[in-house]
Amino acid sequence: MDMDSVEESHEIVIVGGGICGLATALALHRKGLRSIILERSDTLRDTGAAIGIRANGWRALDQLGVASDLRQRAVSIHRMRDIWTDVGKQQEIPEIGECRCLKRNDLIKALADALPPGTVHFGRQIVSVNMDRENAYPTLQLYGDKSIRAKVLIGCDGSRSTVADFIGLKSTKLFAILTVRGLTNYPNGHAFDHELTRMRRDKTLVGRVPITDKLVYWFVAQQWTPSGEKLTHDPEVIKRLTSSAVTGFPSDVIEMIEGAEMDSLSLTRLRHRAPWDLLLTSFRKGTVTVAGDAMHVMGPFLGQGGSAALEDAVILARCLAQKVGAEDLSS
Repeated sequence: MDMDSVEESHEIVIVGGGICGLATALALHRKGLRSIILERSDTLRDTGAAIGIRANGWRALDQLGVASDLRQRAVSIHRMRDIWTDVGKQQEIPEIGECRCLKRNDLIKALADALPPGTVHFGRQIVSVNMDRENAYPTLQLYGDKSIRAKVLIGCDGSRSTVADFIGLKSTKLFAILTVRGLTNYPNGHAFDHELTRMRRDKTLVGRVPITDKLVYWFVAQQWTPSGEKLTHDPEVIKRLTSSAVTGFPSDVIEMIEGAEMDSLSLTRLRHRAPWDLLLTSFRKGTVTVAGDAMHVMGPFLGQGGSAALEDAVILARCLAQKVGAEDLSS
């Protein structure tokens, strides 16, 4: 590409303004490194009801300087409990370390509010990434025939990452599972323990975790055979399908689904990157790399997607700061 046609140049460009992208920009800011975020939507993306943050994620949030306020927004979860409702069996896992479930938009807002003004550039969707032959810097082609050059490019653009495609990572794979996520508010308070409860019956898994003493996050996962049809985004349909899926579960589960906040409901197919692909893959091409789901998307039953993304942000910023302190970013 003729560099005269490049409209902007930046030291560090982050693609994707979700949790990982915002956290990466904030971690860089804490190290004195300026970056910009290219976000394809017109506003901050807070889709998804809530997200569980484990001990490693809270350590990262402490490093980012936003943990104290967020801790006030969610109760501490003390243990996990697995229940097999059809056979009457259960197993308790105590002492799981610091764990809290946050509303996703609370986490997004905390990260975004801590960034310098103008860090996030909305309505900027990348079409492709190319490496300049003269200086080996990446150039991003955007919709609208605009282009941006970066010295360092970090893809935080999710499980279908354009940046990961440029690096040459294998495509992510679908789990044979569909998951509904939602929030239920109990105006007079709920009686649930401060624990992550997972209930299994036949081929259905229900997870429940309190956010506060009045708000509960839950998910319902079912086995699913890919058929090519599009997933519905209609909350009424999602609620009806979910109510059917929990037939036979305890009454408090059925009532929880019936009382769900309609605007919190989402239906998604789960994706992952195989562990052997992670072990055998290089996640760098020149000064281009990826983080978060773009690198290691995983199923929510591991409870580490958000925490791992926050860790990525802190560690990547630390490494870049050390590199900048020693020599030029391009080497």
